[in-house]
Amino acid sequence: METEALVDLIYVLAFFLGGLTLAVVPMLLSLLLAPRRTRTMGRKTLQAIECGVEPIGPTWIRYGVVYYLYALIFVAFSVDVLFLLPVAAVYNETPGWLDLAEVILFIGILALIIVYAWRKGVFSWKTGQEYRRG
Repeated sequence: METEALVDLIYVLAFFLGGLTLAVVPMLLSLLLAPRRTRTMGRKTLQAIECGVEPIGPTWIRYGVVYYLYALIFVAFSVDVLFLLPVAAVYNETPGWLDLAEVILFIGILALIIVYAWRKGVFSWKTGQEYRRG
């Protein structure tokens, strides 16, 4: 019994050291290999850089709310698909009309949500000027 506990402890220690190594080594490599004097030329140390390209225009811009709406709709429907997967896997074991009715009701509610969002204009892409006009 003691040897099994010792082996388990060795596994835990090995995973801990492996995780610590995977976390620390990239930071040390970036400190050792990173160029030191790239942005100090021309007083550009506070300038935002993306992919080494000089930025054009202001770096702080406002994103439209449409991005967030699409993200929320995607998350909602991906979670709904996650609910449907176990039902589909278990349905062959105990087929019945009640289970089928529940799945059809669930998909029907999702369809109503899509129709409601469509009628409200959530899926139409509007630019900033169209939002200001109303």
